Amino acid sequence: MQTTLSKEFAPRSLWQRWCWLIWVAIIIAIYAWAIGGLQFSGLQSSAKTVSDSIVKGLLHPDWAYVYNGSGEDLSSLTIQTLAIAFLGTIVSAVISVPFAFWAARTAHERFYLRSGSGKVILTLIRTFPEIVLAIMFIKAVGPGSYAGVLAISIHSIGMLGKLFSESLENMDRGAEEAITSAGGNAPQVFVLATIPTIMPEFISYTLYRFEIAVRSASILGMVGAGGIGTPMIFAIQTRNWPRVGIILLGIIVMVLLIDTLSEQLRKRLI
Repeated sequence: MQTTLSKEFAPRSLWQRWCWLIWVAIIIAIYAWAIGGLQFSGLQSSAKTVSDSIVKGLLHPDWAYVYNGSGEDLSSLTIQTLAIAFLGTIVSAVISVPFAFWAARTAHERFYLRSGSGKVILTLIRTFPEIVLAIMFIKAVGPGSYAGVLAISIHSIGMLGKLFSESLENMDRGAEEAITSAGGNAPQVFVLATIPTIMPEFISYTLYRFEIAVRSASILGMVGAGGIGTPMIFAIQTRNWPRVGIILLGIIVMVLLIDTLSEQLRKRLI
């Protein structure tokens, strides 16, 4: 006891008292070196005019674009964006289940060869950003919503597979042990214990992934993968800032509604 107290109240050395200053100096030096490498060429002469037009356009959105019956208006393309995100998430959620069981570690597994290979595959799948996958699928199947669905599906398999496998590894095994001790076989344990235990978390992760997919689908359209991103990039290129303003407003409202609804559903599941 006396030894412990003497260690707690022992005076700190000079290095222990002032080492944080060295780390602060190193961080400042790194930032100074990074900033010093930037080349600032100054603002263009038209910067003020362009900035004024952008702000004016964003503050006065093109309300006529909300719905005009053409099928290319904000309402129609917002529904298309939601459909891309929804379909991509559902497809990936179904395909991710066998990947999750492949990558989940069990107490009876030796050397983790099976689960390790599954984790490597899932890591490789989610290595590719969605926008890169979208460009690749556009070259393969052509521009449009199909490419967007494929990009979100493939990328989401890597993410959901990882989350699902972690749920399987950390799940409560009490129900499985109870059915096994009562004489239940493997299919009965899986149907009566495993699925009811993991399903709420699987659905919760799928809803969370859908929130992310909605944001991704809004961006993938900028490379031609369908959805609301396509008219937004056209509006930016033509400097139609009122059109950009109403599209951004529509994306904000859509994301807020989806996030709120998804959060409420996840709270009821868990």
